[in-house]
Amino acid sequence: MATQRARRDPDQHDRSLPGRWGTRALEIGENVVYAGIALFLVLSALVLLFIAGRTTWGMVGDPSQAPVLELLDVLLLVFIVVELLFAVRITVERRELVAEPFLLVGIIASIKEIVVLSVEAAGVLGKGAEFDDRITEIAVLGVLVVLLGATAWLLRLKEREPDEGDAPAPG
Repeated sequence: MATQRARRDPDQHDRSLPGRWGTRALEIGENVVYAGIALFLVLSALVLLFIAGRTTWGMVGDPSQAPVLELLDVLLLVFIVVELLFAVRITVERRELVAEPFLLVGIIASIKEIVVLSVEAAGVLGKGAEFDDRITEIAVLGVLVVLLGATAWLLRLKEREPDEGDAPAPG
């Protein structure tokens, strides 16, 4: 009997009542924090959409590229916020941290900066060091996008593989 108890899975042993209450309290606290994060992300997305609408309205009287760049910047921020909201939702659903949404946020944020820096680089064309700095930043961000994309791709490949415990025993 004692050997059977020793062999049992440690996760299956009887927990004390205070331990279960503490675990449940922490789980509730975690859910409240995630709900707060989700609420702020939703509010941020709505505010950003309002700003995008106001910027679009402002484009009627200003045909320059500045409001278009501002609109693109705001809309890419909306994408980032929505991807973060998705990451929070998946984390709550699965009860584990999933890396892919955060990688997508990194890719979107890098692309957003590339767009902004490209417009700035066009504005300082022929100004030597300023132009070179913008181009260097664009190159570094481009490499970052490729690395984050490769990481996301490798993660997807890894998720398709069977778990180590699911593999058949060698013949």
